[in-house]
Amino acid sequence: MTEHRDIATGPPDEYVEAEIHRLLAEDPDVAEQGITVVRRERGLVLYGEVESPHRREEILRRVAERFPDVPITSDIGVIRTQAPTEIEQLP
Repeated sequence: MTEHRDIATGPPDEYVEAEIHRLLAEDPDVAEQGITVVRRERGLVLYGEVESPHRREEILRRVAERFPDVPITSDIGVIRTQAPTEIEQLP
């Protein structure tokens, strides 16, 4: 799922990528190191996978709050975190 948040126009600060990484890794409520931030022509794209749609929304909310003037596009997927329902049989 790709979501675009065009918060403002203009190029993002050259240090914003590192600050987003730091925000996501150091915030004890997020502690997310698996998100990659890539600069694109019209802003930044966040890539990675998280365990729930709620977690993805929380990451996007925190980044948007911290960097309200930076256009952010999300390409963060949700991975399956539930245990398998069938037992795997090995030959």
